[in-house]
Amino acid sequence: MTYNFDEIINRRGSNCVKWDEAGKEVMPLWIADMDFKVYPGITEAMRKRLDHEVFGYTLVPQSYYDSVINWFQGRHGAKGWKREHIIITIGVVPAISAIVHALTLPGDKVLMTTPIYNCFYSSITNQGALVEELPLLLDEKKNGKDEHAFTIDWEAFEKACEDPKVRIFLLCNPHNPSGRVWTREELERIGEICFKNNVLVVSDEIHCEFVSEGYKYIPFSSLGENFLKNSVTCVAASKAFNVAGLQTANIIVADPDLRYRIDRAVNIFETCDVNPFGIVAVEAAYTDGGADWLKQFNAYIQGNYDYLVELFKKELPQLWVSPHESTYLAWVDCSAFGKTSTEIKDYLFNEHKVWLCDGVCYGERRRAFLRINLACPREILAEGLKRMIGGLKSL
Repeated sequence: MTYNFDEIINRRGSNCVKWDEAGKEVMPLWIADMDFKVYPGITEAMRKRLDHEVFGYTLVPQSYYDSVINWFQGRHGAKGWKREHIIITIGVVPAISAIVHALTLPGDKVLMTTPIYNCFYSSITNQGALVEELPLLLDEKKNGKDEHAFTIDWEAFEKACEDPKVRIFLLCNPHNPSGRVWTREELERIGEICFKNNVLVVSDEIHCEFVSEGYKYIPFSSLGENFLKNSVTCVAASKAFNVAGLQTANIIVADPDLRYRIDRAVNIFETCDVNPFGIVAVEAAYTDGGADWLKQFNAYIQGNYDYLVELFKKELPQLWVSPHESTYLAWVDCSAFGKTSTEIKDYLFNEHKVWLCDGVCYGERRRAFLRINLACPREILAEGLKRMIGGLKSL
């Protein structure tokens, strides 16, 4: 089946965060939310569940757990995942908050490579833990599968892990917002350093389905028994199939003691009750042909990225765009304009009615990066970029 990602769907008036919070005149390219219809198998499964007309408290069937395990083992080689390893919760961010609450004490540190997804900061600080930032190294001259623009400062990483207050390394795999797909060698090195220093790896792998041709997502837990036992993995279909509003996510914990403590935190936070539509949606996506939908989606996003790059080369060659390894987000360096990313974002929003995300909220304070959502029909992307280019030229 061929899917039409060029179809314009009017989301205004549907209480949509992305569009209705922006205002009628604003073109929103900010929050990581697609403007496409979901995979049809999801809609069909939800309609079938809707026909039952009773939506009370829901048990999670064995078939749901099987769908998650079979998808990640068959598609990504996530060896060793078992039914008893899975804790279901309402989202990856609540999952990380529960994990930090369960496994750290106030004053303990959580290490992150920055820039990184902004909600991680509050997940850490709300529990009384401290954020330990490790800026990624950036060499914009490197632009290819074997020469990654963003890399880890290994000397600084090892030194940070040696700090006894660092209890968790929060890994974003693949990485949001830079788009890096970490290699097997990098992940193994992360795991070895963390294991040696008694640092637990908590791996957010929510963007794992968005990988460009020539790259491969590797589940951290798949690298060996020590990696599985010294890690906690958070996954969800919410980004892959744009069903975040159905609030269903999975925490994979092989170690029984860690699992008990995290499960207690999930229950303390009352984030354990599941949405009946979320369960059937995830199972449908993972068992009923969702892989083909994702293949076509990724090809469309690559086309949107290529369109953005070529347009910037022509109109604003002073911009640097991070290589597209993963995610449906473009990470763009606007430092040439001599203003902070927040100043540029506010200016573009107020004066040119296009809404982007500034790099400061992701912990990027060295350069003026903006994050652009590519998961929309090309006509919408073109209009947003037209406004962005016009605004930047006026600077």
